[in-house]
Amino acid sequence: MSPQLPTVLSFAATDPTSGAGSQADLLTIVSLGCHPLTVVTAVTVQDTVGVEDFLPLDATWIADQARGVLEDVPVAAFKLGMLGSVEAVATIAEIVSDYPDIPLILDPVLASGRGDELAGENLIAAMQDLLLPQTTLITPNSMEARRLAEDELGEDDLDLEECASRLIDLGCEYVLITGSHEQTPKVINTLYGLEGVIQTLEWERLPGGYHGSGCTLASAAAALLAQGLGIADAVKSAQEYTWEALRNGYRIGMGQNIPDRLFWARDEADAS
Repeated sequence: MSPQLPTVLSFAATDPTSGAGSQADLLTIVSLGCHPLTVVTAVTVQDTVGVEDFLPLDATWIADQARGVLEDVPVAAFKLGMLGSVEAVATIAEIVSDYPDIPLILDPVLASGRGDELAGENLIAAMQDLLLPQTTLITPNSMEARRLAEDELGEDDLDLEECASRLIDLGCEYVLITGSHEQTPKVINTLYGLEGVIQTLEWERLPGGYHGSGCTLASAAAALLAQGLGIADAVKSAQEYTWEALRNGYRIGMGQNIPDRLFWARDEADAS
């Protein structure tokens, strides 16, 4: 028998385009040499332009999906994306609390690329209280970081280092804030830990918009941590993989580009 691949359990919503959500997680995890396990948290109606609607799954269904695979398969990492409801957050937090030694990577999906609201204030509060204290790595963009870190005064212009500090105070072990929404010549992504800045990497800005870049980055980090890489190496390699997937992205509809998560396979085919 072949050696068992490390498994990554993704909690995420579906996306009919396979640009984001559960399908994006699956493609990324497979591409990076792990076996994906998928728990559906919500069903979305969306295209490459934006999200029209979504239906959160009952928390019991989420729990039954997760418990079924966890009782059968050893898991090397958890990846959390769009969760859909406060009840789902509470249920998932309870489940992952039984596995404190498994790294948990949280992509805090608060809105679609078009700006469609996917998480209200109650859901954000539940994430802050129940999930962040269990999170190994959170991967917000700068807008998400500010929203997660803002206090009761509703600040919207927080310094990103202060955002990271607040998220770490809430219990996250590491915070990777991506800078694609910032007005900088290059995209600047910074990894923070308890001691402050661990790593800062700059990336060429690519033209156009991309559907599922955050899902790709978080899933890549989860897959690499599942294979035993340290946090700095996993985060760096996940960014390299994501940038290449975006650079090789393609447009299948009337909206954003889709990352090519299997770019390496096409490169190998072209070379043969």
